[in-house]
Amino acid sequence: MTTKAVDEMAGVDPSAFANRRTDERVAARFEVRFAQTQDAARALRAYSLNISAGGLCLRTRKAYDVGAQVRLSMVIEGQEFHLNGVIAWVRDEAEAIGVRFTDMSDDDRARLQRVVDSFKR
Repeated sequence: MTTKAVDEMAGVDPSAFANRRTDERVAARFEVRFAQTQDAARALRAYSLNISAGGLCLRTRKAYDVGAQVRLSMVIEGQEFHLNGVIAWVRDEAEAIGVRFTDMSDDDRARLQRVVDSFKR
């Protein structure tokens, strides 16, 4: 780190950089479709990089704004999911976005957790 960066970091709470995820992520690659026509056109093809019961990381060619609402459809290990989410982060250099699932039913969360667990075997 440069001296300037170190000086700027002085007094910053280290917990600000802690991993805020509560669910374990696993690497998984599958196609994700956006439910709204305008989002499908913006995303072109979107493929997952990893997933957890709480969200996923997608590689996409189009930029999204943090906080944007999305509706995703995907088939993972034979299980079909239609989930709402919010864009949690964007990494332009990697053409990747993080989606945190919202308004998920207990049944969908349990099904998704079983799928995630199957990737760990």
